[in-house]
Amino acid sequence: MVPSTTKLLLTDMVLGVDHVPSNYVRPPSERPNFKDVQASDVSIPLIDLQDLQGPGRPDVVKQIGQACQHSGFFQIQNHGVSETMISNILRLARDFFQLPESERLKNYSDNPSNPVRLSTSFNVKTEKVANWRDFLRLHCYPLEDYVHQWPSNPPSFREDVAEYCTSIRALVLRLLETISESLGLEKNYVSGVLGKHGQHMAMNYYPPCPQPELTYGLPGHTDCSLITVLLQDDVPGLQVLRNGKWVSVNPIPNSFIVNIGDHMQVISNDRYKSVLHRAVVNCNKDRISIPTFYCPSPDAVIGPSPELVDDDHPAVYRNFTCEEYYTQFWNRGLATESCLDTFKASTT
Repeated sequence: MVPSTTKLLLTDMVLGVDHVPSNYVRPPSERPNFKDVQASDVSIPLIDLQDLQGPGRPDVVKQIGQACQHSGFFQIQNHGVSETMISNILRLARDFFQLPESERLKNYSDNPSNPVRLSTSFNVKTEKVANWRDFLRLHCYPLEDYVHQWPSNPPSFREDVAEYCTSIRALVLRLLETISESLGLEKNYVSGVLGKHGQHMAMNYYPPCPQPELTYGLPGHTDCSLITVLLQDDVPGLQVLRNGKWVSVNPIPNSFIVNIGDHMQVISNDRYKSVLHRAVVNCNKDRISIPTFYCPSPDAVIGPSPELVDDDHPAVYRNFTCEEYYTQFWNRGLATESCLDTFKASTT
C-alpha cells in the first residue's frame, strides 16, 4: 500500500503500510544500530523519595546530587503522585490519539510558539528527515491562562490533565529544593531564578513502525528545560547515552524518570549535565510517553550561580534570557550538538 501524502499526522498516514516512507529514513550512519545498545535494569539510579521530608533527607539529597552529576537521569518512586492519577493520564492520552482524525485535527498547528498544538515529528517547518511521532503539546502554567485552550475531547481532558499538571508541579518544586541543596545552594535558589516559571507537557504517541531500524521516534537530543519529569507506559523506548554507549531505560510501573535539562546545566556551571537521550520505536506495539518540561519563563535571565563560580571554576556560560535560548532551540531543530554551545562564556 502506498501511504497517503495528504495526511497531516503520522498516525493517519501509516495505517497499513509495510515500509517506512522515504522522508522518515535516516542515513545509515545516523540509524539506531540496535546491536550496540546495552540493555540494563539498572541503567539509571532509582531513588526513593519516601524519606525526603524525614530524617533521611540528607541521604536522598546526596543520592539526587550524585545522579545529576554522574547520570543526568534518575528514576523516582514514592513520589506522591497516586497510581490512579498515573493510570488515568496514560489512558486519557491514548484515548485522545484514538479519536477520529477530524476531531484530533481541531488542535493541529505547525507553529512551535502556539501554547496548544497537535503536530507530528518535531518541527515540520525546519527538519529534513521526519521522526516517527505524533504529539500534543500543552502549556500548563499558570493553569488559568491555558486550560480553556486545551482539547475538550475526551470530555474529562481539561479537568484530569489540570489535576495531573498541578501534582507534577508540586513534585517538581520539591525536586528543585533538593537539587539546590545538593549544589550547596539555599533551597529556594533555583526556583528563585526562574522568573514567573513555565511548565509545558507533551503527550507523545509512537505508532508501531514496520522498519524501526531505519528511523527514530526522536533522535538524540538534550532537553530545553530546567528539568523534565517523564511518565511512560510499559513499552520500552527511551535510551540514554552513558559512557559513549546507548543504554535502554526499562519502564518501572508508577515511577517517573527525571532528567536534567540545559538550563540546570547552566545554573550548576556544568556540575550537572544535560545528557543526550533518544526515543526508538518498534514494530509490534505503539507507545505513549508524557514528559513535563519545567522551565524558566521567557524573560528570566539564566546564568551560572555566582556561588558556583570561583578561580578554579570560572563561569562556563554567559547570562542570557530564556527567550534567546528558545529561539535558538526551535530554529535549529533536534541535534546532537548542544544548543548551549551558543551561550558559552567568552574565553578571550
